[in-house]
Amino acid sequence: MPRQRWQRGLTVLARWFLGTMLVTWRYLWETTPLYRAGECEGNERDRPPLLPATAVDDRVQPAEDGCGPLFHRVFRVRIAGADVDGARLVEHVCRHFEHFVPSEVVGIRAGELRAQGLDVADELLVEMPGPWNGPVRVLRRDRGLLHLVTLRGHMEAGQVRFRAYEDGDLLVFEIELWARAATRLVHVLYSYLRVAKEIQLNMWVRFCLSAVADSGGRLVDGVHIRTRRLRPSRSTPMEG
Repeated sequence: MPRQRWQRGLTVLARWFLGTMLVTWRYLWETTPLYRAGECEGNERDRPPLLPATAVDDRVQPAEDGCGPLFHRVFRVRIAGADVDGARLVEHVCRHFEHFVPSEVVGIRAGELRAQGLDVADELLVEMPGPWNGPVRVLRRDRGLLHLVTLRGHMEAGQVRFRAYEDGDLLVFEIELWARAATRLVHVLYSYLRVAKEIQLNMWVRFCLSAVADSGGRLVDGVHIRTRRLRPSRSTPMEG
C-alpha cells in the first residue's frame, strides 16, 4: 500500500510537471504585456458574493470549505474597435466556452446544452493538468455576465465571474475569481510551489486574449492582473 501511494504521488507530480512545462513554453513565446500588480492583503470587500440559498446543495464547494488563504483575482482587458457589445461577447462565451481556454492545457466537457449555450444550473467539467478536474455550475447568467461556482472535486473552492461592458469607446472584458485551495496538497502547489497558480494565470490570460480575438477588436494595453489575499471567515456566506 505505501508503495502504491508513492507511485500515485509520482504520477500526480509528473502530470503537474507536464502542465507547467506547457505553461512555461507559452510564456517564452508570449509577447502580450502582462501587468501583474503585486499581491497584497485584502479586506472584507474581497470576500466572494453571497451564494443564493436555493443554489447551494451538497455538491457545491464554496470558498469556506477550502484550505489556506482566500485569493481574490481579477484579469482585465480593454478592447478597441470591437464588432460586438458586452452582451454579445458573453453570449459567445456561453455558447462556445471551450474555444476560449488553452486546449493544450485545459479540456472542457459539458452535457447537452441549449441553443443559447450555458444557462443557470448547467454544469461543466474543466479538465486540468493533474488529478483534479474542475466541475463547475452556472449560478447566474445575465446580459453581459456569466457566474459560476465550483463543485466537489474541483481543485479550488469558490466562484468565478465573467463580465463584459462598454467603457466609453472601449469594450472591457474581465474575469473575477474568489477561491481557496480545495485541499492541503493544492494549497502547497498554489501558495508555495506556485505551480497551480501559474497554470491558472496562464489559462485566464489566454481566456482574455481569446475574448479579444472573438470580439473582432484589438487589445489596447495588455492584460491587467490584480491579486489580493485574506484569511476567510469561518461562516459560509449565503443569502436567505
